[in-house]
Amino acid sequence: MSLHRVSSMGSYEHVRGSSPARSEHRKMSFNPVGSWVPPAAKEDPVGAFEVPKTRRLGMRPPIVKGTQSLICSIVQVATAVVYCLFAAGVVFGYAALKPILVREGVYGKYCPDSAGTTCYEQEIRLNLMFTTAAVATNVCALPVGTVLDRYGPRVCGLIGSLFLAIGAVFFAFASQLPFDGYIPGYLFLALGGPFVFISSFQLSNTFPRHSGLILALLTGAFDSSSAIFLFYRLIYNASDYTFTPQKFFLVYLIVPFCISLAQIFLMPKQSYKTVGELVTHAEDPSNDTRPSDQHISDESRLARLREERRQHREGVVSEITSLLGHKGEEGDKQTQAEERKKRISGVWGALHGQSAFQQIKSPWFILITLFTVIQMVRINYFVATIRTQYQHLLSDDEEAVQVNNVFDVALPLGGVAAIPMIGLVLDNTSTPFVLTLLVSVATGIGILGVLPYLWAAYANIVLFVLYRPLYYTAVSDYAAKVFGFHTFGKVYGLIICLAGILNFFQSALDALTHKKFHGNPIPVNVALLTVALVVGVVLVGFVCYKSQKLGRDRLEDEAEGATESLMPQGNGEMMNGER
Repeated sequence: MSLHRVSSMGSYEHVRGSSPARSEHRKMSFNPVGSWVPPAAKEDPVGAFEVPKTRRLGMRPPIVKGTQSLICSIVQVATAVVYCLFAAGVVFGYAALKPILVREGVYGKYCPDSAGTTCYEQEIRLNLMFTTAAVATNVCALPVGTVLDRYGPRVCGLIGSLFLAIGAVFFAFASQLPFDGYIPGYLFLALGGPFVFISSFQLSNTFPRHSGLILALLTGAFDSSSAIFLFYRLIYNASDYTFTPQKFFLVYLIVPFCISLAQIFLMPKQSYKTVGELVTHAEDPSNDTRPSDQHISDESRLARLREERRQHREGVVSEITSLLGHKGEEGDKQTQAEERKKRISGVWGALHGQSAFQQIKSPWFILITLFTVIQMVRINYFVATIRTQYQHLLSDDEEAVQVNNVFDVALPLGGVAAIPMIGLVLDNTSTPFVLTLLVSVATGIGILGVLPYLWAAYANIVLFVLYRPLYYTAVSDYAAKVFGFHTFGKVYGLIICLAGILNFFQSALDALTHKKFHGNPIPVNVALLTVALVVGVVLVGFVCYKSQKLGRDRLEDEAEGATESLMPQGNGEMMNGER
């Protein structure tokens, strides 16, 4: 899962006096079928500052604003961060859960003579559990977007909590079921995460000036949620292995129960809108007229109602200005910063305005999709097999366990530690540079991953845990800058969906490693490294070439515009017809 950071202030600055057709003014949507909403589901845009505390809690007393509304907004954001920490990406803590499952004898019947170690049949089934969950997490972004856009974040969150509860029940009683309950149990845990996580994005609009911080907190909670199984493993070991998976997952049912209560009594039913959406709605005079007006025969009353609506629209802009702070110098600086980031990227607007089908046919899409598929397979293959890989590379089970333990701690910490670095890199460097960095670090990880040394294993872990969040965020950043927000849901959703589906190839890599190479991970890792390097070099070369071409075209356009506006004609007129 990944997240593209969008400035609420920037959307306010640009939306006024701009064409709504321009792609940079569209809101990000995870809906793969567009942003159409059934008529019955359409509601006026609502900002967090417009929603009274009592309405947010599902009650009906009169409007309450000010301090109570502010406190409620803070509580909503804090609650979302907490439940994302416990639910958003728990399945990615698989490396910490897997040793517990092995000790508890999950799929152990396939290894009657293994003497405490895993065999091929057990290993392939355990890894299939994680592979299925990883695929579901990525593919799930498509239906989540549709549900969120049509029915709102509350329904989305409730569906997520239901899936989490089903997954926990399946996993708790899997050993007693007449069928394999582990894979469907882990699958439902994976499905619940995106419904809970993605539906929380809209809370960044509660405090537009701090939207980036809120999104960073939610993203950090997602990355840190992989530590849940690490803490469980620590408790499991401390309890002398008596706190079994059944007990843990029955206790874990508290999480979806609390999420459901929060969705019903605390969280908003409809998404809070961005500043740009609110201003666009507020500045549209047609909103002063409603279909119900035709039933009002009293002209003076009708005029009074429309005047009240007009005053409300103007009041919205005033409240937004107050909410964001001083709009003069600060707003200009924010606008300049946004424009600077667009220029630095080198690829901004490359395919903006084209249809999704045209974008999907382009090399921009094909190359980034190939790169994403390969890197996602490499990432998830490493997460699922880190212990068995280093058991072979280091020829020492204790050192392999030590490496696995360090990885379990480093994975969530790396996701949080990388947030400032990711922001600096994406905001201050070009897209070709970011892609070059990704390819270089991925190559370094691949080289370290085949070296049979303990120091190389630790260096590999450090690079990996920093690379993983950078890679996911950079891909969404690339999609937003190249394809635009108008088609973001379709195009980016398709990239992640294809990458998720093709992650089933990971099972074939497991089989190849165990059957063909007798547990030696080096041939598979070298093959993945080679393919990733070739695709990465082609992608970087193409983007660099196109970036230079876009830069030349932009300079030519600016030069032509300057000539037309500044060069005087002999009759005293300017070239653009102005006097």
